[in-house]
Amino acid sequence: MSEGYRVLFETLEPGSRRESSLAELDGKPAPWESSMQATCECLSWRGALDNLERREAEDELGETIYLDFPVRARSAVVTAHALIDLGVIDEVELRAKMKAVRERFERE
Repeated sequence: MSEGYRVLFETLEPGSRRESSLAELDGKPAPWESSMQATCECLSWRGALDNLERREAEDELGETIYLDFPVRARSAVVTAHALIDLGVIDEVELRAKMKAVRERFERE
């Protein structure tokens, strides 16, 4: 795997684990999940990231490279992975954006 994806692995919190039961997967989606899905719809609509291709990548990468990530987080990680592959964003830009978001949450 390319060094360009290292930033994605840095998002996996120590002690995080993949869900192991249906009960762990059950529940209402977090607000960020709905926002992320809407963002993906917009990216697809504008031709930047096809929804079908993203879902196929989510299935493939979610069961291989990102297997240790919680299921609900995989969607975001695979989307970022795809955007890096497409050259829409690079690791430096993604790292800077993630830092800015974390700082904003720490202020609130």
